[in-house]
Amino acid sequence: MERRNSRYFETAELMDEAFLSLLEEKDLEFITVKDVCSRAGVSRSTFYLHYESFADLMEESARLMLGRFRGVFDRETESDVFARLESAPAGELNLVVPEYLTPYLEFVRENRRLFSALVENAGTLGMRDVYGRMERHLIAPILDRFRVPERSRRFLMRFYLGGLMAILEEWVKGGCEEPVEEVAEIMRGCCVPRAEA
Repeated sequence: MERRNSRYFETAELMDEAFLSLLEEKDLEFITVKDVCSRAGVSRSTFYLHYESFADLMEESARLMLGRFRGVFDRETESDVFARLESAPAGELNLVVPEYLTPYLEFVRENRRLFSALVENAGTLGMRDVYGRMERHLIAPILDRFRVPERSRRFLMRFYLGGLMAILEEWVKGGCEEPVEEVAEIMRGCCVPRAEA
């Protein structure tokens, strides 16, 4: 039974990888179930044994890719983030800093076709769950430190996440032409008060 279960997940991973590799070659709207099956070396019936729809494959592939992104940050970096949230002076209390933005934006640029698909299909790919985790684990501690009233938090969270995602979406739609450093600076400028000249 365990061996059969293992084969099931290996086959699913083959299809996830096939889908992601196809996204590197062409836009989402031109990828079919047939393409994925051909690339993964599986039959159409095997595809539907694993997924009810193409959207299910996309959602699972998005989770796989986001898991890889989390792997960009090692455990030490992650613990540094939470330590900073608890101890940073108020003027430095934000996550829109180069050490977090730069690897994220580089990852987005390298996987821009997938992120383009994520942006266009955010509702169906469970991205709201990802944003919810970001709110709970990253933004909420900052709002705690600033003693932001509970009744105002949902508006502030939507404002910041919505604004940052709008910048990211615009960059991805433009083919990620601007340098990572420039986009990071734009994001920082929107979230961090600039010193008066």
